[in-house]
Formats: sequence, C-alpha cells, structure tokens
Amino acid sequence: MTALFVALLLIFAPGSGKVARASGAKGNRFVCTAVPAGTDINCPVDTNNRVQSTSPQEEELRNTVIQLRETILQQKETIVSQQGTIKELNSKLARCEADAKSRGNARRKDYSKNTMGDLPRDPAETVQQLGKTMQSLKDRLENLEQQLRANTSSGPFPNELKDLLKHRLSDLEGQLLTRVAELEEEKSQLYNETAAHRQRTENTLKSLLDRITELEKSNSAFKSPEDFKVSLPLRTNYLYGRIKKSLPEMYAFTVCMWLKSSASPGIGTPFSYGVPGQANEIVLIEWGNNPIELLVNDKTQILHPMVSQVAQLPLSVSDGRWHHICITWTTRDGFWEAYQDGERLGTGENLAPWHPIKPGGVIILGQEQDIVGGRFDATQAFVGELSHFNMWDRVLRPIDISAMANCSAYMPGNVVPWVDANVEVFGGATKAALEICEDRLFDS
Repeated sequence: MTALFVALLLIFAPGSGKVARASGAKGNRFVCTAVPAGTDINCPVDTNNRVQSTSPQEEELRNTVIQLRETILQQKETIVSQQGTIKELNSKLARCEADAKSRGNARRKDYSKNTMGDLPRDPAETVQQLGKTMQSLKDRLENLEQQLRANTSSGPFPNELKDLLKHRLSDLEGQLLTRVAELEEEKSQLYNETAAHRQRTENTLKSLLDRITELEKSNSAFKSPEDFKVSLPLRTNYLYGRIKKSLPEMYAFTVCMWLKSSASPGIGTPFSYGVPGQANEIVLIEWGNNPIELLVNDKTQILHPMVSQVAQLPLSVSDGRWHHICITWTTRDGFWEAYQDGERLGTGENLAPWHPIKPGGVIILGQEQDIVGGRFDATQAFVGELSHFNMWDRVLRPIDISAMANCSAYMPGNVVPWVDANVEVFGGATKAALEICEDRLFDS
C-alpha cells in the first residue's frame, strides 16, 4: 500500500491536475492512473516519469507464465480424463462381478433342476475370463501411466495421481483374486454336491431296477405280488413250498398266515424252520389227534427236562374255511400268544426261555424237517391251502393283528414278506391267484 501511494505521488505533479502529459514524442499521449479514494488529486505529478516500453525480459517472463498456465490446464484436463477412465474401470469391474455372480446363480439354479445327475458347466471358464480381464485392466493402467509420463515430461508427474492409480490397481487385483478363490471354492462344492446327487440317483435307479426285475419274475397272472396261494392237495412227503429268504438271529418273532384245511386226523405241518444242528428250531404242527403245537428248539428237553420246548395252542382250523392265525414268542421268559381270526385265544410262558432263534436256516411250507431242508414224513404233511405267510422279528400289537385278520390293513413281514418271487413250490404243489378277503367272504 505504501509503494502504491508513493507511485501516485510521483505521477501527479503539482499543478498538473489529474493527468500528466508526456512530451518529446510525436503528438500527445495521455496516461490514466488510478487514484485511491480519499487521495488529494492536487498532488504534484512528476512529468519526467514517462511510460517505458516493455523490455525483452518482461516479454520472456510473460511468455513463460502463459506456457505454465497452458501446461497447468493440460494437466488438469489429463487428470479429469484419467478420473473418467478410473470411473469407467470401476463400472466395468462392478459389471464383471455382477456377471460372475449371475452366472454362479444361474449355474446353481440349473443344477437344482438337474434330476438326472448331469454335471453343471465347469466354472473354470469364468475364472479364465476374470484372469484375462485383470490382465487387460493392468495393461490399460500401465498405458495410462506411460501417457501421463509423456504428457508431463516438461514438469513433474503428479505423485498423488500416481499413488491413487497404484492403490486402485492394488484394490482391483485383490478383488479379482478374492473372486477367483470364491469361484474355486464354489467349483469344489458343486463337484461334491454333484457326486452325492449322482450316488443317490444311482441307488434309486438300482432299487427300481431290482423291483422291476422282481416283478418281471413273478407270475403276471397275479394282480399284486402277494395275491396268491400255495395249494398242497395230498398228504405226501414230496409236495412242499420253500421260502427263499432265511432268518437272522432273533430274540422274538411273530408269524401270521391264512390257511384253509379239512384234513383229519390233524392238518399236519403248516411250516417248519430248521438250522444246522437243529431241524426243529421253529415248528407249527397238528399231528394225529393232538392239538396244534408250537415247537421252539425242540431237542434240548433231554438235556433240560425242566424247560419246555412245546406249547399247545388253543386253535381250531380244520373246518375247511379260511382262518387267519398269528403266533408271537419272545425269548424273555419264553412268553407266547396265539391268535385266531384276530382274537387272542391263549398265552403261556417258559417256552424255550432265553434261547435266541438261530440264523441261516431253511423255511419249508407244508412239511416237517428231520434234517435241514429234507427227510420229510408224509404223516406230518400239511393238506390244504396257505397264503400271506409273513414273519417279523418282534411281537406285533394286538390291534395290528386284528386289522390284518379283518382285512382292514395289510402288513408285509419285515423278515419274511409274502411275495410271489420269494416262494418256490415242488413235487406238484401249485401257486394260484387269490384275493383272500373275497374268498373268506364267499366261505362265510
């Protein structure tokens, strides 16, 4: 402010007024000078202070300032362009992530619909594409950095922008590597899920194939695999049926069947189960004028005379009509029950207590075994018809037995189910279609 005030005092000479006239030139030239407010305009002006022409140094400085200004503007435009490029790269990265996520969801959706065990598309293509995208981004950023160096060769490269680009590149690389790791993990999970799904599908198909094979082997004349009967019309030692399945070791059992017989004296042996070393492991028999008897491990009475291996059952089925009978037994105290047509007619205990039923034997329908699977006695043969021979490894509830006897429910045995493919006949015994409930109603 002081320098300005002195300059004004020098310009305005005494008596010259507001404007100083310059002499010694062609014509007159007036120089206007700004005077601060409140300054006395009557201050003298130095007429010898003439306006000097611009020197070469000043012109050079002015040109340098203009060049610097242009350089700064170019730097600013370059920075704005680079910021736009960075935004474009960010948007492309976001699109890449969104596309990868949508492809992952699409693959999971398609896989959930894959019910035939086909493998989904391998995510390796997506990983390779992301790798190419990351390399392309790195190349573009390096080109931008080189262009910045070329454009700013006349001045220093802006460190802030350089650090920003490096930081952004590092972030992009980290995000892409994280995404690649996620895709690898997703690939591993999809492989494991696909293998498990394929195993379940194969197991299901195998089960269906076994069932179809079993149905194909059965008699096509039967409406269902259990709707048939075995007929044993003569008292001989060569007519019999055989159950293909054997028994596991059991500590209790329930055996149920429909039978029809008018033979006398005694209906014979509806079934017997023999194992190596014990041909009479389980026997149901009515021989001569004796009542129906249940035998369990019937050979040890000589060794243990106080233990019973025979229980006499209060059943009567020799009237030529269909009857449903069930017998339950448990090794605990040798407790047994006898049912006829859904009604419990008798119970008892001490029948081979604490003796487990031995596994791996042979079940014969219509004959008593003197050796495992053979040496039959014609006087003990069953004469009549059998159906729905089922066996469980537990004691059934009375309500379940009653439901089967009343034809209101059907329960196949969990140890021995009555199916056509599971029963063989020999010596003239036959299998024929049967709807037991209709036949029983007709008999009534």
